[in-house]
Amino acid sequence: MKMIRLLSVVLGILILSPLCHAQQGVMFTQYMFNGLALNPAYAGSHDVISATMIGRQQWLGIDGAPSTQTLSVHSPIKNERVGLGMLLLRDKIGITDQLNATVAYSYRIEMEHGKLAMGLQGGISNYRADYNKLEIGGDPALSRGVVSAWQPNFGAGLYYYNDRFYAGLSVPQLLERVYDSYESTATEGRGLVRHYFLNTGYVFDLNDDLKLKPNMLVKMVEGAPVQVDLNANLLIMEVLWVGLSWRSFDSVDGLLQLQLTDRLQLGYSYDFATTKEIQSVDGGSHELSLNYRFTIGHKKSVSPRYF
Repeated sequence: MKMIRLLSVVLGILILSPLCHAQQGVMFTQYMFNGLALNPAYAGSHDVISATMIGRQQWLGIDGAPSTQTLSVHSPIKNERVGLGMLLLRDKIGITDQLNATVAYSYRIEMEHGKLAMGLQGGISNYRADYNKLEIGGDPALSRGVVSAWQPNFGAGLYYYNDRFYAGLSVPQLLERVYDSYESTATEGRGLVRHYFLNTGYVFDLNDDLKLKPNMLVKMVEGAPVQVDLNANLLIMEVLWVGLSWRSFDSVDGLLQLQLTDRLQLGYSYDFATTKEIQSVDGGSHELSLNYRFTIGHKKSVSPRYF
């Protein structure tokens, strides 16, 4: 128990240190089923109203470990060239709590073999750090009560897709945010820097009952190593997805996605930490997702979508 408390304090200090300026940001194992969290150009790509909820508890057993919840809703509008979306996200780590509310807009262009979407998003974030929860004395940097700040945010992205292939490039956080700073310069502040995401995937037919979908996500941010997520999902009889992922410097992950009805999908993933420091006290990371797709107007059924 003492070791867990010590790790909790260390985790909190690291998160609030200037190293946070190079933090990788919110992480989802089931990113391939939650595109709006990465790219505003994804809005409207399901051709119906699509709502997704995800809850993630990271490093179970470590006090103050990251806990994330998100709700996204997106849909095309009447002319089907324009898509609109909304994303709500809460990310709690140690003594910090961050809330984001974002609205996304996309415009789609029909191409010979697919669609190219261009997306923009705007929103607001609230950052809150309660230093009173740190039980360490003697350091004035850790005795400043509660720090709270609101900041705007903007992002942009491109997304190309057809029935079998997708590729996206996005910068969901264009502004460099400084939440908690003793100095006036961004380099001295505590916050997040600009993030870049590149993701792609393809669906292969193995036979009448099996499909294979490999996915890749590359995350880049100044001051931190490039992080790569490699994933392969097997779709069985258009009902069950079974997947395995590898995240560089972090974990190996198992995924399950069950198509309960043509509109309702339930997903679960479990992360096995690969770093020795976390393995000794980590109970794994759990992620649960739920997606529901509402028909629009005269549509009576929902066509299968693989991403």
